[in-house]
Amino acid sequence: MTLFSRGSWPEARRIADVLRAETVGGLLLLGATIVALGWANSPWGDLYQEVSDLRVGPAGWHLNLSLATWAADGLLAIFFFVAGLELKREFVAGDLRDPRRAALPVAAAVGGMIAPALIYLAAGGDPRGWAIPTATDIAFALAVLAVISTHLPAAMRTFLLTLAVVDDLLAILVIAIFYTSALHALPLLGAALGVAAFGLLVQRGRTRWWLLVPLAAVTWSLTHASGIHATVAGVALAFTVPVHGPGGITPAERFEHLWRPVSAGFAVPVFAFFASGVAVGGSTGAVTVAVVLALVVGKPLGITTATWLVQRFTRARLADGLNWWDVLGLGLLGGIGFTVSLLIGELAFGAGNALDDQAKLGVLSGSLIAALLAAVVLRIRNRHYRRLYDAEQEDRDADGIPDVYQREDDQ
Repeated sequence: MTLFSRGSWPEARRIADVLRAETVGGLLLLGATIVALGWANSPWGDLYQEVSDLRVGPAGWHLNLSLATWAADGLLAIFFFVAGLELKREFVAGDLRDPRRAALPVAAAVGGMIAPALIYLAAGGDPRGWAIPTATDIAFALAVLAVISTHLPAAMRTFLLTLAVVDDLLAILVIAIFYTSALHALPLLGAALGVAAFGLLVQRGRTRWWLLVPLAAVTWSLTHASGIHATVAGVALAFTVPVHGPGGITPAERFEHLWRPVSAGFAVPVFAFFASGVAVGGSTGAVTVAVVLALVVGKPLGITTATWLVQRFTRARLADGLNWWDVLGLGLLGGIGFTVSLLIGELAFGAGNALDDQAKLGVLSGSLIAALLAAVVLRIRNRHYRRLYDAEQEDRDADGIPDVYQREDDQ
């Protein structure tokens, strides 16, 4: 049986199909966060911390890690593997392949990284955490858009998805470059050989799970030992998967189809459970305020301004039917940092200390505020597009032909 196999359990397939829905992934993420916050702030908060700090794994391989570290370093590698598949598909066969179509969302992603970092620093945040508010949580942002969008143009989702994909790439580069304390050459070489072997097998169609899963685990372990954050292994492995292939479904699409439910239904919610359990009392500080301002103000400001500048000085244009209120709504959605922002906070300050708690509270609060503001703007835009749709469908003489088409024929 190959790694692509759909399996023989219809119940498992049905569950997997449910977990692929954007709204379901977002709800699981939100639920895990609420449970963690409730537990951490309950009389049993010490037990939550003990569970997070519980160490498991072989000490001889330097993998005797806490459960929280396993979630951040191990499970998030699955999330980044799926993100890497999406990244490669977009660059090779998607919107990012065409520079003219990609220009605006790519610029928006860059602006959405620079402006929050500047606002964070200007607001007095600890310089080590400058990258915390630069990330956008794809799962949460798309989930909010999916809940609201009944009449919003499809171009809005395409713009947001492309922006978030590029945002993920930038976040991966930030983690690899700025949050790598020391490099160990021998494990890094071993990890590179593991990635090469994985790619060779996949390129030749050798996709049996007992070949690829152990090889991916060894590559992850070597990456972890090299000093680079282990989640980068997920992206590196994903980039070796072919985007083109014979038949209707490509290897990259099959891998993504298989692993997305694992990422959305297990890996990301478990990480959120261990990363967001902060005791609210006494956690507010300069870092909290700086992160909130950067997410709520910096993200929409950077995304909207960068998009306007590129359209103003190049030939790139917004998709037909979109206006700047739509871009503002998407910019607010970009302020939902969450998963990657929580990870960068732990890398910047170390897990479990006062500054990390401040960063977590800032990420949770800022993401919630940004999501609520985005929901208000996008609901207003949704009503606008619904009125346009209703006007286009109006048929006052009941002849089965919308009046708008009759007026065009008369002209």
